[in-house]
Amino acid sequence: MGNAGVDAALDRGWLLGHFKPPGDPRHSEDVEIKWGVHPPGDERAQWVRGEERTALLVLINGRFRVQLPGRDVLLSEPGDYVVWGKGVDHSWRAEDWSTVLTVRWPSVPGYRVPDPDVQS
Repeated sequence: MGNAGVDAALDRGWLLGHFKPPGDPRHSEDVEIKWGVHPPGDERAQWVRGEERTALLVLINGRFRVQLPGRDVLLSEPGDYVVWGKGVDHSWRAEDWSTVLTVRWPSVPGYRVPDPDVQS
């Protein structure tokens, strides 16, 4: 048992996926789950390109815009959702304080945006 708001804050919002340690029940190569809490104006630093996963994003509260090639989807009512498949590039922006639940499958490495504060 846990709390998504508390536990997600420990790992950039991620509750379950390949990035959790092997042996942890939250480790999965089949699915990823994220509890995202975003202030107004928060946006993805760069578009995801060459997507290899299918994704479902559900609005818990707030106003959240998902950008897909050729269209924007505004989620404004709790429970609004959008699904996109493999090969669909995407990005997002929070228009108000927003909480979203994202489910992606399968769980594969390679999509993390580099942290600009970390020198490599």
